Amino acid sequence: MYGKTNKGLIYFFGALGGMLYGYDTGVISGALLFIQKDIPLNSFMQGFVVSALLIGAIVGAGLSGPLSDQWGRRRVVLLISIVYIIGALGASFSPNATMLVISRIVIGLAVGGSTALVPVYLAEMAPTNIRGSLGSLNQLMITIGILVAYIINYAFTPIDGWRWMLGLAVVPAVGLLIGVAFMPESPRWLLKKNRENEAREVMKLTREDNEIESEILEIKEAEKDQESAWSLLKSRWVRPMLIVGIVLAIFQQIIGINAIIYYAPTIFNHAGLGSSASILGTVGIGVVNVLLTLVAIAVIDKLGRKKLMLWGNVGMVISLVVIACILASAGLSASTAWVTVIFLGLFIVFFAATWGPAVWVILPELFPLKARGAGTGITTLFLSLGNLVVSFLFPILLDAIGIVPLFFIFAVIGVLAFIFVAIFVPETKGRSLEEIEQDLRKKFASK
Repeated sequence: MYGKTNKGLIYFFGALGGMLYGYDTGVISGALLFIQKDIPLNSFMQGFVVSALLIGAIVGAGLSGPLSDQWGRRRVVLLISIVYIIGALGASFSPNATMLVISRIVIGLAVGGSTALVPVYLAEMAPTNIRGSLGSLNQLMITIGILVAYIINYAFTPIDGWRWMLGLAVVPAVGLLIGVAFMPESPRWLLKKNRENEAREVMKLTREDNEIESEILEIKEAEKDQESAWSLLKSRWVRPMLIVGIVLAIFQQIIGINAIIYYAPTIFNHAGLGSSASILGTVGIGVVNVLLTLVAIAVIDKLGRKKLMLWGNVGMVISLVVIACILASAGLSASTAWVTVIFLGLFIVFFAATWGPAVWVILPELFPLKARGAGTGITTLFLSLGNLVVSFLFPILLDAIGIVPLFFIFAVIGVLAFIFVAIFVPETKGRSLEEIEQDLRKKFASK
């Protein structure tokens, strides 16, 4: 049934949903500069157009977990790609702000679904020894999507082509729709539905024969618990990890990354660069984002998730403080504008090599099989909520208090994130999903 399916295609198309998130996260930053020429937007409406996607994403993330647990990961991916195509076309042809906001909400449903589902699918498809690297493919696809969006923005800047910028989002969605044909169902989901023969065939695609039997036994042992997903999430031993996952997801979004991704051209404009130079600056940031994510993929299974996040916090906080201090002391000029570009690039370096991929990897690792879809869906719902708050408030706060206090605020958030990771986040590298589940059960069940 699956014998001719290449595992590289499985991983590629399994992660392609991340590209949908990345493209629409990045494309709106450049499109905002030109939408206003056809559809006037004040700072409130700018924030609303950007954050409308996150409103849909919150709903999509909340629905994807229960749906994927019931219907399977693969069917929900098919639904996500169709919804995304509808939303992207609607945004491209929007005649007014209302239609643009509605279309962005529809896109958000697909984005939220993909952010919740892709990490789960990759975690369940991957062998233990490379689960971190393969889980990081989601973040790699997000960064590639952002970079492609920046390049498209720059290409259509001479004609103020914001409709093309938004409309070309259809391309990765069609790719995902085609990719469903190459994606087998998650073996863990198949086992949960008592379809062991199919699960065994899928596992042969990505594992050595001597690994399959032991892993199936581990999964069956974990499945003996008769609790429902929601009962598990409320249980004494899963609830602490649900809280850890929620806080991690929120920190990843409010630490400053999305303010930079969504509003980089706006930030550069405030720092003294013109529209074309501002969008070109974002292309450089996009390239750095992709390259450092590749570095993270190479090291995350060696160094571990927790250590990467701690080092990343240090680098991000230093970068933000330096930018704020330079702009506070020297003011806005051509030279400080390019210094801002450089240190924002350094911020991206530290985020892309650490917090970007590590959080996506660790979220599904925190939950037992029966509650993995629902648990990851809840945490990514809060991830989208954090994203919503930042994307909506940033242009308003930028006008109200200026760029310097904002960067200091993000630096303080980075310090708080460091403390939280150091105290509460477990290390999950080198252990199977079932081993992690057993360890958490032993640690918290008796408390």
